[in-house]
Amino acid sequence: MLLGSLLVLLLLGTAGTASAHAALESTDPADGSVLKSAPRTLTLTFSESVALLDDSFRVYDPDNRRVRTSSAHHAKDAGDTASVTLPAKLGTGTFTVAWRVVSADSHPVSGAFTFSIGKPSATTTAITTAPTEEPLTGSLYDIARYFAYIAAALLIGTATFVALCRPPNPTVLNKPILMGWWTLLAATVVLLILRAPYEAGTGLATAFEPSAIPKTLTSRPGLALAARVVLIAATAFFLLRLRGRERFGRVALGTGAVLAVGLALTWASAEHASAGIQVPVAMTSAVLHLLAMSVWLGGLTALLTVLYRSSDLDAAPVARFSRLAFASVSVLVVTGIYQSWRGLGSWNALTGTSYGRILLVKLGAVTLLLAVAGWSRRWTGRLVETEVRLRVPELVRAGADGAVASGEPSGGAGEGASHPGDGSKDGGDGAQGRGDGPKDRYRRGLRRSVLFEVGVGVVVLVITTLLTNTLPGRAAADARKTATSAGIPAASVTTVPFRVGNAGGKVQITLDPGRVGENSVEAVVYGPDGGFATVPELRLSFTLAAQKIGPLDANVKDEGGYWGTNSLNLPIAGTWTMKVTVRTTDVDQVSVSRQVRIVR
Repeated sequence: MLLGSLLVLLLLGTAGTASAHAALESTDPADGSVLKSAPRTLTLTFSESVALLDDSFRVYDPDNRRVRTSSAHHAKDAGDTASVTLPAKLGTGTFTVAWRVVSADSHPVSGAFTFSIGKPSATTTAITTAPTEEPLTGSLYDIARYFAYIAAALLIGTATFVALCRPPNPTVLNKPILMGWWTLLAATVVLLILRAPYEAGTGLATAFEPSAIPKTLTSRPGLALAARVVLIAATAFFLLRLRGRERFGRVALGTGAVLAVGLALTWASAEHASAGIQVPVAMTSAVLHLLAMSVWLGGLTALLTVLYRSSDLDAAPVARFSRLAFASVSVLVVTGIYQSWRGLGSWNALTGTSYGRILLVKLGAVTLLLAVAGWSRRWTGRLVETEVRLRVPELVRAGADGAVASGEPSGGAGEGASHPGDGSKDGGDGAQGRGDGPKDRYRRGLRRSVLFEVGVGVVVLVITTLLTNTLPGRAAADARKTATSAGIPAASVTTVPFRVGNAGGKVQITLDPGRVGENSVEAVVYGPDGGFATVPELRLSFTLAAQKIGPLDANVKDEGGYWGTNSLNLPIAGTWTMKVTVRTTDVDQVSVSRQVRIVR
């Protein structure tokens, strides 16, 4: 329940329109262009391959009547294009085109533009993304995605712990394995059912239309989800065959590794790694990253379960997992550095994009996780050393008792070690019996550190999942470049310095797309040292004095790390006055104004 609540809170606390992962490079006709005659086709070109939907294009005439078009197709069989054929007679005036496609990394992306025939005219069509996003569908899809990640970590990590760390009583881990399997199956089925309405931006009812699942199974994300269901079923058969075994041969270990790699591939083949630069290397890195994360975090959960539910756990399985966790962390560091470089593209993207800022938060959480892991390794080392010290007298006594039984003298170390007055064993056993011995203290310390490590690990996993829903910094930079060269307005970014008393800082405000109509707002506050700063209140308002419009309150809300909204409507092009009010304490605040250019 606690884990589910955490996921829902984190999800709803950062809810918003899904970030687009394929950048629109050009439109033909160009946005805002005035043509002498009607075009026969509309063609969009993107930065990566896109999948088309039945309703990828909606074209409206100046009177807001929908224009009949052909089915969407790829122009000249180029996967990075979307095209549609228009009727021969369109008339004159301004036409609005709303489009929606699915990028190569499985995320829907949509937008709109206008063109005119003859001369521009008034139009009653609002320029928004279409079809309209359905928040409930997107939220449920993201929740299922989160639970799928966590379930995979629990299933793979716990099974690996049983196979490689060999706990004395592996039956206590049957419940976590079963829970991971059922949760992964349920989350995958939900993702498969919701995939069609998620792509189309429609309500939940459309998920149960007869054509929904067949359409989903023709797309790469749908095929990946279907393959995951098959692999989950194969995993169940594999686990049932191995039930009750205490040792696993090479064939069993190899089969388990193949199933784990296959499950990881169902994520890598349909997300960031499947699009962009160096796809083979990126997919390999993504698979290794996911497996290492699962072995570490899932193994930690297994270790915590064993520490609390198995009274006869000795130090050997703990030491084995410590080595396994170290190897996993090493893989995570190497693959994480590569994926960060691939996703960012430049140092500026680290603070200048949402992807970079979320990545900074993840790096901070990972640093904390590594510190806690080092704490756990110290407790493990103490537990191992204590167990060795307690076993040495037992081994010596066993040798001495054997010598006495055979009629040999038992002097020296053996006699001293077995003497009742020595206290090295009796005292240790007595302390252990009361739960006050060093071994028991180290076990309790290890429990606490592992519990903390699991908690931080869950936070890292949630942040990692958020990154999969965020436009990578490299793609954002490419989108700005291509948008500028193609005449498409890029997002408006304004930095507003402020000072309250002796303290100061700046607010970086991004308006996307920075043009007439609906805009998303993202405001990040930085302190005097350039790091992220937290303020109790931030307000934004917009005024167009020339048209006597405003002030319009943006109603930004604290989204945890930044202030934002997706519903700022700026109805007219022109130079707007943006007023930024920052409150730093209960009584201290400052207001600063800047000019922002909003284009048609």
